[in-house]
Amino acid sequence: MTEKNATAYKTLIVEKRGGVDWVTMNRPDALNAMNRALVDELQDYFGRLYTDHSVRVVVLRGAGRAFCAGLDLKERANRPEDAATGASPQAGLVAQRRISEIVMRMRRCPQPIVSLVHGPACGGGFALALASDIRIAGESARMNAAFIRIGLSACDIGVSYFLPRLVGVSVASELMMTGRFIDAARAERVGLVSEVVPDEKLADAAAPYIEEMLTTSPLGLRLTKECLNMSVDAGSLEAAVAMEDRNQILCAQTNDFREGIGAFLGKRRPEYTDS
Repeated sequence: MTEKNATAYKTLIVEKRGGVDWVTMNRPDALNAMNRALVDELQDYFGRLYTDHSVRVVVLRGAGRAFCAGLDLKERANRPEDAATGASPQAGLVAQRRISEIVMRMRRCPQPIVSLVHGPACGGGFALALASDIRIAGESARMNAAFIRIGLSACDIGVSYFLPRLVGVSVASELMMTGRFIDAARAERVGLVSEVVPDEKLADAAAPYIEEMLTTSPLGLRLTKECLNMSVDAGSLEAAVAMEDRNQILCAQTNDFREGIGAFLGKRRPEYTDS
C-alpha cells in the first residue's frame, strides 16, 4: 500500500511503501533546483527521520529530466539576503548553514539513503547524491561541483568531505578544481556509483538493494550506518573495532537476533519486530 504526501510538502513528494519512503524532489520545470522551499523541506524531512524508526530505507530521486541542478540561482539573485555574499557575513553564514544542514541530517539519520541519479546533479544536487549511502545512476547522469564555475570555492555542502572518501584525492581534486562533469560511465568506473542503468529502469534497479536491506534486522541496519560513518573518520583500528564490538553485543541481546538465527536455520525469510 502506498501513502502519498503524509507531510504536506510543496516541493517534495513522499510516497510511503511499507518501510520505504520514496522521496521525489518535485520542481521539474526548474530541473529540481533548490529554492528556499525545497531547502527547508529537505531539511525538515531528513530531520524528522532521526527518531522515526517506521522508515527503514529512503529512496531519493528527482522528477522530470534531472536529479537536482543545484541551487536556484534565479531565486537567490532576487533574494540578496540568501546569497553567500549577502547583506553581511553573518546573514550569509546563516543562509549557507540552512543548506549544508541538509547533508548533515542525511548522514545523521539512521536510515540508508539510496539516490537514483539521472540527468544533471550539479552543485547542491551533487552534494545530495554524495551524502547518500548508495548511488545508482541513469545513463543520462552528469554530475559536477558547479560552485567553482560561478566564482565560489568547490568546497561546499560537504563535497570536500564526501568526494575524496568516495573516489580518492586525485579524482576529487580534478573534479573540484575544474568543475568538469563526470558522466555515468566514468562515475561507475571510479566507484562513485554502484551501477548504471537506463533512466527508465532506475526504480527497478533499486528494488534488489531495498529488498536485501529489508531482510536485515532494523537495529542492525541502523547501527551499520552509524558505525560506517564513524569508522570513515576513526583515528585507529582499535576505535573502529570498539564500535563494531558495541554493535554486535547490542544486537545480540534483541529478539530480532534470535529470529534471524531461527530464520537462517529454518531457511525462511525473517520476520523482524525491531525488539
